[in-house]
Amino acid sequence: MSEVAVSLEPERGTGEIPVVRSGQDPVADFTAFAQANTPALYRIAYLLSGDEHRAKDLVQLALERTFKAWKKVADGDPFAYARRVLATARIDTWRRTRREVLTDEPVLGLREASTPASDAGLAERDHLVRALLALTVKQRRVVVLRYLLDRSEADTAAELGISTGTVKSTASRALERLRTLVVPAGEGSRS
Repeated sequence: MSEVAVSLEPERGTGEIPVVRSGQDPVADFTAFAQANTPALYRIAYLLSGDEHRAKDLVQLALERTFKAWKKVADGDPFAYARRVLATARIDTWRRTRREVLTDEPVLGLREASTPASDAGLAERDHLVRALLALTVKQRRVVVLRYLLDRSEADTAAELGISTGTVKSTASRALERLRTLVVPAGEGSRS
């Protein structure tokens, strides 16, 4: 970074001291951060919400709140801050707009509603997303943070505001549920 010499004497005739700032422009820094991290934030938001429109709204909200707090978070880990905003915004949205109807029907037909088998990878990914959607919101958040984002139990607990034991038990139940949803009934367990 180059040094900028500035005279602290007022300019003639104006009485004002010129202000020269050295360093990076915070708006440019945030813009670069947003461009680099929006795809990853969208993937996380989609896995948390299960809906592309909600995911876009969550990412927009996360970027907005991260920009407002940019002076505080720019020196630390702004991606972690934005990820935390995504999780809490999803919780707030769920609490505010919960209108689901609980039934006794098990989740059936995960494979029937998926995409055509022409692209096996896409069909498998679609099947996994549908299985994630069958989990409770708490289980899905723990699975996404713990296994898809490869966070430690302590980091996941801190990010969600729950204890480490709760992360362990929730992850265990969620993985058991995913095993029953992802593995077709006829295949059983693999050895």
